[in-house]
Amino acid sequence: MSIRVQCIVIDSKDPPALAAFWAVAMGWRVTLDTEDEACIEPPAGSPENDVSPDYLFVKVPDDKVTKNRLHLDLRPADQTSEAERLEALGARRIDIGQSPDSTWIVFADPEGNEFCLLRALPPDPTP
Repeated sequence: MSIRVQCIVIDSKDPPALAAFWAVAMGWRVTLDTEDEACIEPPAGSPENDVSPDYLFVKVPDDKVTKNRLHLDLRPADQTSEAERLEALGARRIDIGQSPDSTWIVFADPEGNEFCLLRALPPDPTP
């Protein structure tokens, strides 16, 4: 099939600010930055460039009021240090009803969009 996801569109009250948060959180680059739209993409020349969908933040007048219908699951190399880094960037831990023994952490970005930080995968045993 000759189709792919070009971008994930995220409604935002302040697209440049939310794009800046996610660019640092993901280690990506801002490639569009206007008052009404901002876009982040993987680093130029990286294996993800032109493969991973871009994140496009578009300005909307309304605040987020309910749980996301779609959210990102991020897989870190080290969950503890990544959780601390994301909190330092402005993410906050939230409770959406996950159990205390969940292996993931639920966060909200600066505008309240939920995302999960999954546990790290074990190292690949093949050399």
